[in-house]
Amino acid sequence: MSMMKINKLAIFCGSKSGRNEMYAQHAEALGKLLVEKKIELIYGGGKKGLMGIVADKVMQEGGIVRGVIPRVLVDWEHQHDNISELFVVDDMHVRKRKMYELCDAAIILPGGFGTLDELFEILTWNTLSIHDKQVFILNSGNFYHHLIEHMKFIASEGFLWEQLEKQMTILSEPKDILQHL
Repeated sequence: MSMMKINKLAIFCGSKSGRNEMYAQHAEALGKLLVEKKIELIYGGGKKGLMGIVADKVMQEGGIVRGVIPRVLVDWEHQHDNISELFVVDDMHVRKRKMYELCDAAIILPGGFGTLDELFEILTWNTLSIHDKQVFILNSGNFYHHLIEHMKFIASEGFLWEQLEKQMTILSEPKDILQHL
């Protein structure tokens, strides 16, 4: 895994906020940290949920936000209109590829199936040397505890090519990313 300087961080997270207030608090705190460290936010282009919260915070603090949204979500009027740049792409596959191309590293916040899809695709692409980007999981309130335990089980059963710890870094608090920037 390359340890290049992170200038652009992709955030994959929910288009809903979830039930635990900590998820939104961590999204806001991470947005503020990005601006303090002059790191651009690359994200899914939405205005709802954790996606909207982190984008709004980065914009409020004077940072740069680049969103990538599939056309179908624009048609549903879910795009964020108050960000630095919005790329409208054909579909979810193109969205993920474009976000990976734009970022230097990725962080996963709480989210649903789409967030899990993005997490596993970037891990897979790293394994296949399609990309070589650091992957962080912000385990807000132990949101990903069961998933992390299952990934450890997958590793113990011999299904991973690399050690799990080399594939991703688990963070408990937004500030924990500072040691990696």
